[in-house]
Formats: sequence, structure tokens, C-alpha cells
Amino acid sequence: MGGPLKLDARLAAIHGEEYPRFSDGEMARRRAALARVMEEAGVDHLLMCGEQRAGTGVAWLTGWPTTTEAYVIVAPGEPQLMVMEWYNHWPLAKKLARDTDVRWGEHQGIDKVIADLRVRGAKRVGMMGPISYAKCRKLEAAFGPLADLNRHYVRLRLVKSREEIDWMRIGAALTDLAIEALRREVKPGMTERELGAVCESAYHPHGGVTVIHYFLVTPMADPEYCVPRQLASTRKVQPGDVIATEITAHFFEYPGQILRTFTVAAEPTPLFSRLYETAEAAFDAVTGVMRQGTTMQQIVDAAGLIEDAGFSVYDDLMHGFGGGYLPPVLGSRSRPAGPLPDMTLEAGMTCVVQPNVITRDQKAGVQLGELVLVTEQGFERMHGVERGLFRLG
Repeated sequence: MGGPLKLDARLAAIHGEEYPRFSDGEMARRRAALARVMEEAGVDHLLMCGEQRAGTGVAWLTGWPTTTEAYVIVAPGEPQLMVMEWYNHWPLAKKLARDTDVRWGEHQGIDKVIADLRVRGAKRVGMMGPISYAKCRKLEAAFGPLADLNRHYVRLRLVKSREEIDWMRIGAALTDLAIEALRREVKPGMTERELGAVCESAYHPHGGVTVIHYFLVTPMADPEYCVPRQLASTRKVQPGDVIATEITAHFFEYPGQILRTFTVAAEPTPLFSRLYETAEAAFDAVTGVMRQGTTMQQIVDAAGLIEDAGFSVYDDLMHGFGGGYLPPVLGSRSRPAGPLPDMTLEAGMTCVVQPNVITRDQKAGVQLGELVLVTEQGFERMHGVERGLFRLG
């Protein structure tokens, strides 16, 4: 069983509900935002899509996190309809989906959607979210080319409402439990797979759901790689290792994300001390320039001390988060993440700052970072776990 979940009374009340629900006002805000996008795009009906647990839009719009598939028909002034799979998922979908007529797709969901759109007299159909090519072809055969509104959906998710931020604070608190459990429980002789079990056993009892737990485990004296891996191996943790990790648990699709580095039964070597000190300085420098109106170049320039110290990065330096892996996705001076986005930070954005500082030969690296909230004058931490190069075992 994991440690206690640290929430204030307001967040604890949300967390303690049988199935938490956003307010009527918050759901109305979302539908109104979609209506504005539809009007701007010249579409009369919108299809919000989710397949195979991919896509966050259906949950954002209805409260039902897509399992196998779900398609929601949206049109101002018309009833909201969701066609979903599978039959044994239908009872819970009807309970969770807000202000939505939920129907079982009978393994022919897209055909039922097309039939309903025809009854509604749909002319120009827009879509958001993932949907298979074959189903797109069926829709376009019926209604002509679909208007791809996914970039508009991304824009709608960049700035969070106060209620969304509350839910992300719960996701962050759940994610914190994994770091606390690693500090408490990891010992030499455990496998990388067991590290993941430690994380999950910390937040699962509190309703946290795993998104990722990635680990870098390598000897400090002779490091072999520089960035956490997405699949755990059977390698056993040994004295003198460094462990760097990236962990995300979510609370009903609202996540935290935290990145920390540990040494195992040993003090850090001079190299890893320098790497970690540089990561700390880079985190402080980047968050030090974050506020409403910050440009992307200001962020990259702030991280320039990484290259000044003779290091680089492997993972992205920073990215938006919550509703997807969102803009701005930024690298550093020596490892750009593509062209700089033409945007500035806005108050209410939630971003992960994560300087994965590495050696130029890509043999050694550390992780440090966490989800933060952009404010008008600066930033606010979403996580409660302290920073530091922790010693385990």
C-alpha cells in the first residue's frame, strides 16, 4: 500500500467522489468553445473521435474516457449523441457521459454515426481525434471531405480552466507518491521491472492510473546510456548505479509528470554531480523566465547554460501537457526540437520543464523536472515532492 495522498480539503472532496464530475458551467464552457470553432470552420456537425484508448477529446467533452471506440456527434442546438463500444462498457459509459445520449455501436458504430448525421441533415462535417482511415473514407463518401479540426482542439486544451487545474493537482499528487515510494523502497538487487511495480503500488490504491514510468539504470563509473527507456529490462539495480526516471499517473485523464534522479548506495561521481547541478540550474533558469508573454526564444536562451557547461540534452527541454503532449515542444540550442513555435506563453498553460542534461557522447545523463502552471507573473509548482539528487538504499 502506498503512502498517504496529500490533498487539501477542496481537492480531497473531488478525489473522494464515487466518480468525480466537472461543474455544469465547466461543461457548458467546453461546448461553447467547440461551437465557436465550428462556426469559424464553417461546419454544421462535429464528430469527436476516440479509438483504442487514444484521444482525449471524448473524455473532455463527455466525461467518458474512450476505451475501445467512441464517436460523439456535436451540433449547436441538437442533442449530443455518443456511439461507443463494447456492450459491457455501455453501462458505465451511460453513467459517466454528461448530457449525452449514449448508444451501443453494435460493432457497426461508424455506420450508425453516418445514419444519424443523415437524419440530422449534416452537410459539412468536422472531426477531432483519432479515427481509422477506413472509417474516414466511409464518412467522406457520405458527406464529402472532412474538415480536420484537430489543431483547433489542441488550441482549446492549451489554457486550462480553474477546475481542470484542480484535477491536474490531484494527478500531480498521485504521481508524487511514486517518487516517495522509490525513495522509500528501492534497494540493490531489485530489477527494473520491480521499479515500475513500486510506482504503481504507490498510486493505484488512491485511484491513480499509469501513463508512463520510464527508467534509466546504469553504473555511474561506466555509464551506458543517457535517457530513460520506455521498456523495463530484467537488469538488477546495483550499488553505484544512477537511476533517472520520468513518471506520469493521471486522475481521470488529468495527469501530473515528474522527473527525478537517484544514486544507489553511493555518492554521485564528479561527472554526475556536474550533470545534476547543470540540470538544476537549467530548471531554475527556464522557470525564471516563464510568465504570460514569454517567447520561445527566451526559454531556449535561458537553457543555454547547458551548452555553456559543455553538455547537451536528449529529451525535450519543455512541453505543454494535459489533454495531450502539447505545444510548446522545445529543445535546446544544441538539440532543437524543430522550428520554434510561433507563440508565447499564456497564463493557465500547464507545461513540463524537464532538462535531461547529458554528456556530448550520449553515455551519461540525468533527469530533473516537473509539471508547472504558467501564471501572469511567473510560474507555480503543481507537485509537492522536493528536488534533489537522492541517494537510495
